[in-house]
Amino acid sequence: MGNVLGPRTMSRILITGATGFVGLPVAQQLAAAEHDLTCVIRTGSEGRLEGLEARKVTCDDLFAQNADWWADQLAEIDTVVHLAWYAEPGKYLTSERNLDCLTGTLAMAKGAAAAGVRRFVGAGTCFEYDLSAGHLSVDTPLAPETPYAAAKVAAFTMLTAWCATAEIEFLWARLFYLYGDREDRRRLVPQLHDKLARGVPVDLTRGTALRDYLDVRDAARMLVKDITGTRTGPTNICSGQGVTIRDLAEGIADQYGRRDLLNFGAYPENLTDPPVVVGVRAE
Repeated sequence: MGNVLGPRTMSRILITGATGFVGLPVAQQLAAAEHDLTCVIRTGSEGRLEGLEARKVTCDDLFAQNADWWADQLAEIDTVVHLAWYAEPGKYLTSERNLDCLTGTLAMAKGAAAAGVRRFVGAGTCFEYDLSAGHLSVDTPLAPETPYAAAKVAAFTMLTAWCATAEIEFLWARLFYLYGDREDRRRLVPQLHDKLARGVPVDLTRGTALRDYLDVRDAARMLVKDITGTRTGPTNICSGQGVTIRDLAEGIADQYGRRDLLNFGAYPENLTDPPVVVGVRAE
């Protein structure tokens, strides 16, 4: 279970993934709280941070950088917030790029120790857990079933040990099912909005699976609280409440008055899909 240390202040934060679905609202909230922010981003993506009060460091691929490069970037940085990872829908769960993300993350951690960083925050996933447990707390056993989840577990395990050796505070925030602004259009919630707004029928399973959905803005608030707080170890970024896919879809359809477009049962159930994935948030 995660630990909570005594109160203290921090302000010099380096964040990766700041142009992303989760990273941008986190970066915006950190900047709004007047933290001294540095964003490591892909070359050519500077425009996606327009209006954000932060220094920008660009590179072609942050996961290809070695420990010395990271040590240079992290000089005088107090806290690392590492949110970047390969996450293309339909590909990321089994992609070999998870190996690149893992090795790049470990190089970053090595550089963080060399630079004297005090706190390292990484982003994990609910898929790290043994999903058969249904309701998932930080004490639930880990049992990754995909290369993505396995790479996250490997990062968590190594960083836990490495940060302890290097005397770096370590927090690992496991994200559950997020939706909201700037979400990839290939994911469920944006697809529902897109098709229902156009009057296009939506084929779905029976929709009985229970999931922990959370607006990305609320997730960002939880993350910022944990980043700037004193918690260490694993933590869950979740609502703590389950909603069936059917109820989620019907709630969105009601915004358009078009429940008639929802075609439940058009797709067969995935027999390997867990019936319940709901987080337990420790406060």
